[in-house]
Amino acid sequence: MTPRTRPHRPGPVRRFFRRSSWPEARFVAEMLRTETVGGGLLLLGAVLALAWANSPWSESYLALGRYVPWPGGAPLHLDLSLAAWAADGLLAIFFFVVGLELKREFVVGDLRDPRRAIVPVVAALSGMVLPAVIYVAVIAARGSTAYAGWAIPMATDIAFALAVLAVINSHLPHGLRAFLLTLAVVDDLGAIAVIAVFYTDHLEPVPLLGALLVVGLFRLLVQRRRTWWWALLPLGALSWALMHASGVHATVAGVLLGFTVPVLTRPGEPRPMAEHLEHLWRPASAGFAVPVFAFFAAGVTLRDTDLGALVREPIVLAVVAGLVAGKTLGIFGSTYLLARFTRAELGQGIRWPDLFGVALLGGIGFTVSLLIGELAFGTGSPADGQVKAAVLAGSLTSALLASAVLAFRNAAHRQLRGAEIRHTDGAGVPDVSQDPGDAPDPADDPGRGR
Repeated sequence: MTPRTRPHRPGPVRRFFRRSSWPEARFVAEMLRTETVGGGLLLLGAVLALAWANSPWSESYLALGRYVPWPGGAPLHLDLSLAAWAADGLLAIFFFVVGLELKREFVVGDLRDPRRAIVPVVAALSGMVLPAVIYVAVIAARGSTAYAGWAIPMATDIAFALAVLAVINSHLPHGLRAFLLTLAVVDDLGAIAVIAVFYTDHLEPVPLLGALLVVGLFRLLVQRRRTWWWALLPLGALSWALMHASGVHATVAGVLLGFTVPVLTRPGEPRPMAEHLEHLWRPASAGFAVPVFAFFAAGVTLRDTDLGALVREPIVLAVVAGLVAGKTLGIFGSTYLLARFTRAELGQGIRWPDLFGVALLGGIGFTVSLLIGELAFGTGSPADGQVKAAVLAGSLTSALLASAVLAFRNAAHRQLRGAEIRHTDGAGVPDVSQDPGDAPDPADDPGRGR
C-alpha cells in the first residue's frame, strides 16, 4: 500500500496572482519583462525628472528628493532621504536580477565556454579601462582635481542599450544581441566590483559579517528549494540593511543574494529557480525600481545654468569623451585586434559595421554611471549636477549615433535577406548559406535582458 501524498498547493501570494480575475496584472507583468517597455519607462522617469527640475516648481522636486520618511532609522543608518532610498534600496532589486543573470551566464551561458566568451569579455574589459583612462587624461589636461569620478564612464546601461537594439532590430544577426548581452554582463560585474572596492568610504566589520551570515542562510534555503516568501523576503531585507550599515554599498547585497540561487534543475523541477526568480522580479525591477531611481537621479536643473560654461567643465568633457569615444574605441578596437592577431572570430553573421553600432551602444551609461557619480561626488553637489548633465548628454549622443549605424545595417541585412529569398532552390526553400548567422540560434533567448 503506497502512502498518501498531499497534493501540492501554491502559497497565498502565488494563488493571488494566479486568480483568473487578474489577467490585467499578468499582462502588465509580461509587458514589463520586454526590453523596449523597460527602457521606455527608464527614459520616461528621466524625462519627467528633467521637466520637473527645470520647471517653476523645481524646489518641490528637490524637496521631494530630500524628504526623509523614517527619520528614526539611525541605528542601522536607515534615516535616508527618498533619493537615497531609490539609489540604495530600490537598486538592490535591480542588482538582484543582475546577480541572477550573471550566475546563469557563468553556469550555463556564454561565459561558461571561454572560447565563446573571450571576444565579448575582452571587449567589455577594454570598454571599461579606456573610458577611465580618457576621463583621467581629460581631467589632468584641464587642470582639475575631480579624479574621484574616474569610474563614471565605465558602465553600460544594458536596459537602455538592449531597448535601442530591440526597437531597431528586425534583420540584424541574432549573434549581435548575444554579444551585447555578454558584454553587458561582464560590464555589470566589473561595475559592481568597482563600487565595492573603490567607493566604500568606511568599513564596519561586524555588520558586514552579519550580512554575509544572513546571505549564507538565504543560500541554505534556496539550495534546499525552500521558497518560503515569508522567510526569503525578510532575510533579503536584513542582509541589505546590514550591508548598508557596514559601509559597503547596499546594492552589493542584491548581487550576492542573486549568486546564491541555483541555476541548474533537479529531477522533477519544471525550470531552474534562478530563471523563476528572475521572471518573478524583473517586472518590479524594470517597472518600478529602475524608473524611480532614474526619476530621482536624473533631475539636474539647467534653468539658471550657463550651458556654454557647463559644456566646458572638465567633468562634463571627461564623462562625455569617456562614454562616446572611450566606450566605442575600447569595445571595437579590442575586438578588431583580437580578430587580427589571434584566432578569435566574431559570431556568425556579424560584420564589422554591425559591431561598430554595438560598440556605440556601449556608450549608453545611465543607471550605474549616475550611481557612481553620486558615490564619487555626493548627492546635490555642483559636481553631481555636472555628472548628471554629462551622463545624459553622452548617453543620448551614443544612442543617436548607434541608432543611425544600426538602422543602416538593419536595412542592409534586410536587402540581403530579400536577395536570399528570391534565390530559392527548386523546393522553394530559401538559400541562406551566404549568411548562416541570420539563422536563429536556439541558445539565444530573445526574452532576456534588464
